[in-house]
Amino acid sequence: MALIGRLIVVFFAFLLASFAAGMIVVVAFLFPELSDLGDQIDQGVLDIMYGFGFIFVSGFALLPAMIVVAITEAFYIRSALAYAVGGALVGLACYLGLVPFDTETLRFDGVVRRHLEIMTGAGIVAGLVYWLIAGRNAGRWRVPPRRLPLPVSSQPPSLK
Repeated sequence: MALIGRLIVVFFAFLLASFAAGMIVVVAFLFPELSDLGDQIDQGVLDIMYGFGFIFVSGFALLPAMIVVAITEAFYIRSALAYAVGGALVGLACYLGLVPFDTETLRFDGVVRRHLEIMTGAGIVAGLVYWLIAGRNAGRWRVPPRRLPLPVSSQPPSLK
């Protein structure tokens, strides 16, 4: 039963972390355009873009993030730094998964440094959001609950 509860917490934490990372990605990619538009951007359009950012980030980050979650749950890793580094690696993997790789030169072609930094930073934020919700208790579901000793008054009286 504890495993089912933990899976629900992990799923909820992943959704909120993906939403935070999606917001970071959308705002960071639109920042130059937002500074030119001033207050002319419609809030409904921005909400739709946040939704697409969430879908984009959660779709590409699912498998790498679940690998990080499995490692941290298996080894009881509860450090915020570990989740920030894991999130950075997930963000890096998501970005490099979209960039073409040249097998002859063994290099990624077309890496834009700003985009790489945005995705890595969004991964760090997502890792910290995940840590706040679920990472602080990683692996705790496997520890059996402590049994309290019986109180002295509840023991049957001895026969004399």
